[in-house]
Amino acid sequence: MAGGYRLRPPSPREAKDVLAMSHEAEIRMWNALTGVTDEETALAWCERWSNWNGGASAQWGVFDAPEGRLLGTISLFDIDTENSSAEIGYRVAPWARGRGVGTAALRSVADWAFGELGLTRLQLLHGLENPASCRVAAKSGFLLEGTLRSSYRYGDGELHDEHLHARLARDPFPPPLPGTQHP
Repeated sequence: MAGGYRLRPPSPREAKDVLAMSHEAEIRMWNALTGVTDEETALAWCERWSNWNGGASAQWGVFDAPEGRLLGTISLFDIDTENSSAEIGYRVAPWARGRGVGTAALRSVADWAFGELGLTRLQLLHGLENPASCRVAAKSGFLLEGTLRSSYRYGDGELHDEHLHARLARDPFPPPLPGTQHP
């Protein structure tokens, strides 16, 4: 559970929502679903991310009920057990924005990565011109560490500056979301 939402790996039944997300302008710009162009490739994406991918990464869908509609996705990737770190990224479907989906999922997966995987550091990057992602990071206890200049080519084909946020396992919990409690 993540603040009232459920997390689980994507399954083939979400392929249509994955395809719809892949065509949405904000997702195409800031966090594209690489290679998803039609129902067949959306199904392949769901199947690819339905397992741990050899322990190097994990992907979850965010749902409002066990069999509800896909509200977003969150992934833990570049898991580096030697250096006790990983990167984390998320996308929220346009039909779910403004409901705290990204914040709840980010907090939940971060807590899981620190507890179950024993990681020490999680970092996330987002385009400087993506203030919604910056708000999600801040509300989830990820501190802004700096700006990387011309560091990533986003969906428009241009290099963009990025904010680097990070959270450490030893950092205090961020304030609880309304209606939730931290363990």
